[in-house]
Amino acid sequence: MKIQTVKIKGWGKLVNLVSAFLLIGIGFVYLYPILYMAVVSVMPTSDLINPTIQWLPTALDFGSFSLVSNIMEYPKTLVNTLLLASVCAAVSTLVCCLVGYALARYPVPRKKLWTFILLLVFIIPADVVAVPRYVLFTQFHLVGSFLSVLLPASFGQGLKSSLCILLFMQSFSSYPKSYDEAAELDGAGHGKIFLRIAVPMAVPVIVLTFLLSFIWYWNETSQTGMYLAGSFQTLPLKLGQFDSLYGSAMATSVGSAANRLNERIQMAATILAIAPLILLYFGFQRSLINSIETAGITGE
Repeated sequence: MKIQTVKIKGWGKLVNLVSAFLLIGIGFVYLYPILYMAVVSVMPTSDLINPTIQWLPTALDFGSFSLVSNIMEYPKTLVNTLLLASVCAAVSTLVCCLVGYALARYPVPRKKLWTFILLLVFIIPADVVAVPRYVLFTQFHLVGSFLSVLLPASFGQGLKSSLCILLFMQSFSSYPKSYDEAAELDGAGHGKIFLRIAVPMAVPVIVLTFLLSFIWYWNETSQTGMYLAGSFQTLPLKLGQFDSLYGSAMATSVGSAANRLNERIQMAATILAIAPLILLYFGFQRSLINSIETAGITGE
């Protein structure tokens, strides 16, 4: 019995050691591109053309950020991206919350059928309906307007809104109906019960859905580029245009000094595009992790 305990402890140390190495390796794979972009974007020209300097710059040069900011119209584009992501995420969160509440707290006919449809929608890629939706929006003259992105968000298109609806259903089903009955006896209507009882119970899911939807709409380019048709530029769209145009105009051989100079410009543009999301993550890291744990996604 004592030997068996020693073996288990030995295997536990081995598993912990392997897990630590795996975490370090995964962290390096994800952090290396960001570190490379950050270092190259602030390297002075003398370091870029010096083949002996790869990582540690002799000085810091932020001139590329000023150049990229002017070309990308960064302040205006940043405001556009914040507006698009915030409004669409708020609308999508509200719709998911209302649908999840109705399915969880009211005797909806054929509830199992609606739940099956939600799961079916979850596995269907959004690009499948992109072309029919584009034809429909063209007929109603919505292409190029903000409504072409806001309307799909209102009807659940986004970061797999069916999954968020199921999370809201789980949250709203977690507390007894006696709460609603007691509120009704006190004279509260359906709206007051929803706002005073249901919504406070679902705050973690609301925060989680909004943050994930915000990130999805921030990074979304295919449908935004298709429906807005260049009339409303976001940071990811501007970054794609900047990389393609600058790369074709300044095409150079790989490894050359000119190519390193081009890399600095492109890395600076990428840093400016992802910096707001990185700041958002560090600002709401605790809220995001707490919301994930409270929403029950961890499976505990």
